[in-house]
Amino acid sequence: MEQMQKSGFATLIGRPNVGKSTLMNRLIGQKIAITSNKPQTTRNRIQTVYTCDQGQIIFLDTPGIHKAKNKLGEYMVNVAERTLREVDVILWLVEPSTFIGAGERHIAEQLKKAKTPVILVINKTDTVKREEILVFIDTYRKLYDFDEIVPVSALNGDNTDTLIEQIFKYLPYGPQYYDEDTVTDQPMRQIVAELIREKALRCLDEEIPHGIAVSIDQMKERKDGCICDIDATIICEKDSHKGIIIGKQGAMLKKIGSAARYEIERMMDMKVNLKLWVKVKKDWRDSDFLIKNFGYDKKDFDL
Repeated sequence: MEQMQKSGFATLIGRPNVGKSTLMNRLIGQKIAITSNKPQTTRNRIQTVYTCDQGQIIFLDTPGIHKAKNKLGEYMVNVAERTLREVDVILWLVEPSTFIGAGERHIAEQLKKAKTPVILVINKTDTVKREEILVFIDTYRKLYDFDEIVPVSALNGDNTDTLIEQIFKYLPYGPQYYDEDTVTDQPMRQIVAELIREKALRCLDEEIPHGIAVSIDQMKERKDGCICDIDATIICEKDSHKGIIIGKQGAMLKKIGSAARYEIERMMDMKVNLKLWVKVKKDWRDSDFLIKNFGYDKKDFDL
C-alpha cells in the first residue's frame, strides 16, 4: 500500500539576523533567500519548496519582526504577522542565549494570538558548548509552551534532518502543491534582484543602510541560449549614497557587479552579461507607489 503523503506550509520567524534565510537555504539545498549580516535583508515572503518521500513542505521566509520605522518597515512587520495565521506550523528561530529581550516577548505575544503549532529552533549551536544548550532550552520553555524544541546549526547542517521530521508531524495529509522539481515560486527576475541587493549590502559599509532596492530593467536570453543579458538599477535614497555605491572610478559598482554575476551564473547555469546603474529616488521607503514598484505588495500593508 502506498504511503500517504503530507503537504503543508511552514514559516520561519525570528528577530533580524538570527539565521532564518541561512537555515532555509540549508534545508532546500539551494541559495534562494538573501543573506547578509545587516538587519532587514529579507523583504518579501520568499516561498521555497522542499519535496521528499514523506511529502512537501512549503517554506515562507518572513522579514524579521521588529518595530516599524517607515512604510517599508510597516509592510515587513505586517507580512510577518499575517503569515503566522496562514500556515500549519511556525518555526521560531532564536540564538543560543539566556537573555530574553522585549523583541522575543513581542514575538511570544504574537504567537499566542496566532494559535498555530510552534517549534522553537535554537540556531548557531556550533557557537556554544553542548551542555549550555539545555540551559537555553529551559529559559525559553518559561516564555512559551512550545510544541517542539530543536537545536540546530544552519551553518553546518547539524540536526536539520530532525527538524524536517518534526515539521512533517504538524502537516496535514494531502497532495503536493508543486511539482517535485520546483524549488521556489519566485520569478527569476526577483531572485536576481535579491542577489544583486545581497552583494551590494555585503560590499558596502554601514554608511549605506538598508535603504537600497534593485530593479531589473531587462533580462533577456540570447538566441543561442548561451548568454543572458541583464540590465539592473540599484536605487538609493541620497546623492551621497550614489557616490559611495559607484565608488572611486566605478570600483565599488564593479565589485558588486562581479560578485552578483558569479552567483547569478551559478544559479542560472549559464554565462551572464550584467550591467548595473545607480539612481537616486529620495525617501522611496515611505512611498507606497515606489515600494510597489520595487516588487513589494501593497495589500501587505493592510492587515
